[in-house]
Amino acid sequence: MALVPLKRRRRAPSPPAGPLGAGRFPAVVLCLVEKRMGASRRAFLTQLARAKGFRVDGAYSAAVTHVVSEQNSGNEVARWLEQQREECGSGGDPALLDISWFTESMGAGRPVEIESRHRLRVSWAGGSQGMGWGDPTVRAQTRVQMAPYACQRRTPLLHSNQPLTVQATLAEEASFSGSEGRSLAFTRAASVLKALPGRLSALEELGAVSLGQDVLEDGVSVEVERVKLSERYRTMKLFTRIFGVGVRTASRWYQEGLRTLVDLQERNTKLTRQQQAGEELHYEDLNTPVERGEAEFIGQMVQEAVQRFLPGASVTLWGLVVRGWHYAGGVGGPGNTLSGLILYQHSQENSFTLHESPEAPGGRDLLDRFERCFSIFRLEVRGGPGAARGWKAVRVDLVVAPVSQFPFALLGWTGSRHFERELRRFAGHERKMVLNSHTLYDTRRNLFLPAASEEEIFQHLGLEYVPPAQRNA
Repeated sequence: MALVPLKRRRRAPSPPAGPLGAGRFPAVVLCLVEKRMGASRRAFLTQLARAKGFRVDGAYSAAVTHVVSEQNSGNEVARWLEQQREECGSGGDPALLDISWFTESMGAGRPVEIESRHRLRVSWAGGSQGMGWGDPTVRAQTRVQMAPYACQRRTPLLHSNQPLTVQATLAEEASFSGSEGRSLAFTRAASVLKALPGRLSALEELGAVSLGQDVLEDGVSVEVERVKLSERYRTMKLFTRIFGVGVRTASRWYQEGLRTLVDLQERNTKLTRQQQAGEELHYEDLNTPVERGEAEFIGQMVQEAVQRFLPGASVTLWGLVVRGWHYAGGVGGPGNTLSGLILYQHSQENSFTLHESPEAPGGRDLLDRFERCFSIFRLEVRGGPGAARGWKAVRVDLVVAPVSQFPFALLGWTGSRHFERELRRFAGHERKMVLNSHTLYDTRRNLFLPAASEEEIFQHLGLEYVPPAQRNA
């Protein structure tokens, strides 16, 4: 029988290699990096930009002034640029920009001013010397060899480089701007610093971590201080601290001109029931750290209530409490009961089925479908916030997991968020497994791997067990 040739998947046509006129902004020449953006999206964005009067070149040349990338690190784009320079035999000194600058420019119908949050950070040794990429940051370099994944490192809550982890603020600012790639890069940099065995004191080679000279000298970053003082950052931080408000909602409110909690009330901003509880009723309480003793007392109350309905069920505290986060302070006594305890609650049913293969569409994104209740408890207190009225509001997330899935749920909800992200990334890239808060699935053997403890999950992955107190990545 004759062989039938396989049909090749049609790719979206690449943008023309040459420029299409000077456009409305002759001083601006764009070049879009196709890696991770994809040919179809690149073609669409090229057409969009040209329709708005921008000049977009299909290939890099010395005339390019702005290189725009999506979901690539600064180092990756810098390597791409060096390769393009070698292939075309020309130099050029373009700005390396995140897609956020492009989208904001399209929305404004003109090239917006390049801010620090738009720039990609290049952090390899010597990568910023003589490049003229407009980034004054001095790159920190050290010879310390670190494991590539945060789940392979031990990261205590208190560490030797506490004053140097300025990247946490920069990561938050990048997230507020919709630049998840930059946010993740800064988070990974901060994670490495936290795991160092000693204080970083010299500009030595350290992988992808970047620090300003001012940070190493006195622990203060000019860039971070500028971010903290910016109106947008302060407003976004204020709004995202409201229970039930995410980055998208906070950004929309900011674009509508809202800046304070009073603005929300005076303009009669429509809030969900959850947001009303978090903003109008209990904002101050919910943004006050919960003490270790308070958490343990709440756990005891929940345990007593659960035993009335599910004798034999266990109640376990997780999250920051088991990662070593605690504060001293007194809490109310036995007078606390479940009667009148819950100020707000929103429940979700369990929608997970073990027969749903993680390899199915969307299965890899399945992290948690447990039955759970997001609630606010009324907790009696003797001192601190709420002492005048005798109680304060405390947020409590209740998650119900079957015994067979409990170790996976415990691991997934303990955190930190970056540690869990790296654990799933390690499972997929290094072990060809899919890990979520319900199960561990081996794609090569088409097999679900059971576990009776967190330690067994680490064993399946071939990782040294990292106790919760060392997962503060």
